[in-house]
Amino acid sequence: MRTASESGESSPVLISFLCLFLIMGLVQVIRPQLIWRLNSRMQRGWVKNPEGTEPTGKGYAMQRVTGVVFLAVATWMLIQQI
Repeated sequence: MRTASESGESSPVLISFLCLFLIMGLVQVIRPQLIWRLNSRMQRGWVKNPEGTEPTGKGYAMQRVTGVVFLAVATWMLIQQI
């Protein structure tokens, strides 16, 4: 059985997901506060004070570092598919 990369065909669905991941990674690097706001809205049911869970500056910096690594991996995967 041959994979898509072995047969020379790229999956448009996989490429679409990888592009979506790249957008998510960019948001995580540029504005991690947006991700926290979305997450805090989802916590409202079981967390007494969702606003109290906002990361510190160091927490946001760590999210940015993670976002850079995520972008690198997603970019590498996209290049492999194209």
